[in-house]
Amino acid sequence: MSNLTIQFMKRIALILFVGIFITAGGSLFAQKLKSGSFSDLKGQTLVNLQYDYSNMAVGKYKKEEDYVNKRVADMNKKEAGTGDNWAIAWVNDRTSRFHPMFEKNFNGVADNCGFSGKEGADAKYTLIIKTVFTEPGYNIGVSRMNAYIDMVVDLVETANPSVVLGSCEYSKIQSVNMQGYDFDTGLRIQSCYDRAGDNIAKFLCKTLSK
Repeated sequence: MSNLTIQFMKRIALILFVGIFITAGGSLFAQKLKSGSFSDLKGQTLVNLQYDYSNMAVGKYKKEEDYVNKRVADMNKKEAGTGDNWAIAWVNDRTSRFHPMFEKNFNGVADNCGFSGKEGADAKYTLIIKTVFTEPGYNIGVSRMNAYIDMVVDLVETANPSVVLGSCEYSKIQSVNMQGYDFDTGLRIQSCYDRAGDNIAKFLCKTLSK
């Protein structure tokens, strides 16, 4: 085999490898700057984090309320009270699991860029983290599907939240691979916020470095 043929085959292999890598990475989430910019965060050391679930669709349901009502009814029918307990956990997971996980991973990256984020912080700017869609996924042993979330992240001045300075859209932020041990719905969704915090902070660091 000639050296020219070997070099050609190496180039083809490299192209195929890069293509596979991009495809695999792209399956985790898609990011799109919708409007404006996040450049106003330059020079800031702290940003307020605010979470919004007010217009969230879930699975095949356009309204979260419809999903919750159906799940509660189905669970209570099988065992009284289990649906009611699930509904409480569905909401409480946000403050006990999702937000702390998001903030931990957000700050793990943002700290390298000289700023941090905190829910309820007294800061000039606020990042409104809107979860607009949640796919809870499932794991029934013989079959499973990743959870994923869609988000819109808006940058606003805390004193003037009606004016959006920058808006970024994230689609299909998937749960991490837990080697099949992600039977708990809350755990699957929590891992989506794990990835979200990390990747949103990376985006901001890249933006602020320009």
